Amino acid sequence: MASHVLLCTSNMRTRKIQRLGKAFETSAMLVGVLGLVWALTLVLPELRGLGIWPRTMRGLVGILAAPLLHANLAHLTANALPLLVLLTLLFWDKHYHPERTLALVWLAAGLGTWLIGRGHAVHIGASGLVYGLVTYLVVSGFLMKSWRSAFVALLVFLFYGGIVYGMLPQRGLISWEGHLCGALAGLWAARRNHTR
Repeated sequence: MASHVLLCTSNMRTRKIQRLGKAFETSAMLVGVLGLVWALTLVLPELRGLGIWPRTMRGLVGILAAPLLHANLAHLTANALPLLVLLTLLFWDKHYHPERTLALVWLAAGLGTWLIGRGHAVHIGASGLVYGLVTYLVVSGFLMKSWRSAFVALLVFLFYGGIVYGMLPQRGLISWEGHLCGALAGLWAARRNHTR
């Protein structure tokens, strides 16, 4: 009987590690796409113009394209590393509804930025996704009422809680509107997925 319990525990641990590996693979592929698109913009810099131009018809394309586009390598790196961690956490647990959550955050953050973003400027970058996933994972940690999701929420808050400053109105090249809309999109997605 004891060996059966140990075997079951070992199998569960193995499955969790396998799920983590698969989640990391999926996340690395998604982040890899950002790198490929950035490399493509080195050859075709006009692609950056496909970002979100608020309240314009041409800017609607940016709702889908903007998270893939980055101004330079530093911009890409600043978004890619946290995105890799956050996507891995998201895809590790099917209770987060990872595909649906990513789609909701992506579209809602983009639409929000299109609606409230500063005009006469293009908004690009995956930071809206980063803000959305941080908010989603933290809020879901409370709504899901499981120890695991609460632990993930605490870790995410400890490591990324400081991003709140980036949602405050500010001058300069940073799209605080994209950050704010990403955070609101994450909150909305968490409530949609985990409240009945």
